[in-house]
Amino acid sequence: MSYLLQIVEAEEQPVLSVKTTTSIRDMPDVVGRVYGSIVNHIVQKGGKPIGPAFIAYYNMDMENLIVEIGFPIAGEIEGKGEIVSRSIPAGKRATGFHKGPYGEIGPVYEQLTKFVSEKGYEPTGVVYEYYYNSPNEVSESELLTKIEFLLK
Repeated sequence: MSYLLQIVEAEEQPVLSVKTTTSIRDMPDVVGRVYGSIVNHIVQKGGKPIGPAFIAYYNMDMENLIVEIGFPIAGEIEGKGEIVSRSIPAGKRATGFHKGPYGEIGPVYEQLTKFVSEKGYEPTGVVYEYYYNSPNEVSESELLTKIEFLLK
């Protein structure tokens, strides 16, 4: 299967997020809890997410994943407790989209890694996945995920 892969220039993006360590098996519970607490906090502050939910992966150790879970926001909303207000830095990104079950996302990563190398870029090691819908809204075959490598 081929994917639409691109190198794009992105602006700085304010986000509210929680950075944590978890195992892959505990991810669904952790993600559900964190998304709920962030959305509640945003609503309490009179705001709303301005884009899809994301998870940033800082490593790929399936027993000790270091992840950042969050939402893009407009302007600044102060964090609270484990919720931090920060920005994803401006810069070049390599992007690709996957449509289908999360468990079948591997080939996009493989092609994106090859694409980045062929274009002469080097990834920072941080990968973002943006979730345009969820298994609660659509069937697994309709899940749409953007994979984004931050580039040096």
